[in-house]
Amino acid sequence: MLKRPPRVIVTKIGFDGHDRGSRVIAACLRDAGMEVIYTPPWQEIPTVVKLALEEDADVIGISSLATDHLIVPQLMAALREAGLGDVQVIVGGIVPHKDEGVLLESGVARVFHPGTSLDEVVEHVKALTTKRRELQGAQA
Repeated sequence: MLKRPPRVIVTKIGFDGHDRGSRVIAACLRDAGMEVIYTPPWQEIPTVVKLALEEDADVIGISSLATDHLIVPQLMAALREAGLGDVQVIVGGIVPHKDEGVLLESGVARVFHPGTSLDEVVEHVKALTTKRRELQGAQA
């Protein structure tokens, strides 16, 4: 059992403005008792990294419907450079299977495709929060 609720940033990086899915996920996670920091679309990578640091985020959820998932490896590198390599990152939306391997190799914890149940997303975010907090404990 978690001592405090998961803190999750739900955001879109790049120029993808399709935000309905990210709003649905943000509401779902909030309704599941998580602390959700929702940003509007068109966020820049440095802004997301700064927000993750300031908000002590456990998980960052990136929504992609227009190939902006291809810049997620840059986000992963920026998180590591900022000492936030333990923050878990998930990606959801329209991600071709050929691109999924690139994301996972960059450190993304999970890619969710259309049709994934909201319950599955909630359970996975909880598990990733536990993983992050265990990593933090090991580093202390």
